[in-house]
Amino acid sequence: MLSLRAARSLSSSPFFFPHISTSSPTHNLKPKPFNLSFSSSKPATTLRMSTTTTTTPPATTTVEHIVLFKVKDCTDQAKITTMLSSLNALSSLDPVLHISAAPIHRLRSSPIPFTHILHSRHSSKDLFQAYASHPSHLAVVTDSVRPIIDDAMALDWVAPDLQGPVAPPPGSAVRVTFLKVKENLGDGVKGEILGVIKGIKDRFGGIDQISCGENFTPGRDKGYSIASVAVFQGLSEMEAVDAQEELVNLQKYLVRDHLDGVVVLDFVVPSPQSSSL
Repeated sequence: MLSLRAARSLSSSPFFFPHISTSSPTHNLKPKPFNLSFSSSKPATTLRMSTTTTTTPPATTTVEHIVLFKVKDCTDQAKITTMLSSLNALSSLDPVLHISAAPIHRLRSSPIPFTHILHSRHSSKDLFQAYASHPSHLAVVTDSVRPIIDDAMALDWVAPDLQGPVAPPPGSAVRVTFLKVKENLGDGVKGEILGVIKGIKDRFGGIDQISCGENFTPGRDKGYSIASVAVFQGLSEMEAVDAQEELVNLQKYLVRDHLDGVVVLDFVVPSPQSSSL
């Protein structure tokens, strides 16, 4: 079972898994300490709590829906364009708060070579089900998606305290992570992992938003049970976090014994004009 000490250590690094290694690290990895000191040219007695501090936006409960697609080899580009544009057009449906369908920018780790992704957000499970069963959605799946894909997987979870905009701005870089937790571990492991993920955003300024949860629609998840979405302003901000190689390596070392599989991929939220590309 993932110890509380490991969970606390894990919270000092971004929850990204480019690869899961089965070998132990050859050098001692220690998390870098956080500098909590403050400097000021004013005497200490003049330092007061600011009355104009930025107010944190209220948290919202959101249902996250992620679908990964593997488009068939040699598929005509026009058919892929139609699939993406048709999926993005579903943003006009009332049960949809946000939707992005896009090519995968980088597949970092996956047993299946997925090529495209759909990410949508909904304000409740009932509205998510209304979207899933909507005739327009079913028509797009039947006419534009299924005929051109070889494989797909999907995870859905409830984010009870999503901070920030429900619709990530166009150009945002998004990292999606799916985790397959070993079956023989205690029930508390998933809760500890989720708690670690939720605390990451406060420690890394480059991450605009973190959402995570446990899948509630088994059958399309291929055994993966935990999912997370990390939103960055752009690819450069994402790469700056990735550059902290020592912390990433430490993180993999701490969690590898609790996982049977991982999927990690990045995509860029398309603009309305380019969403069909």
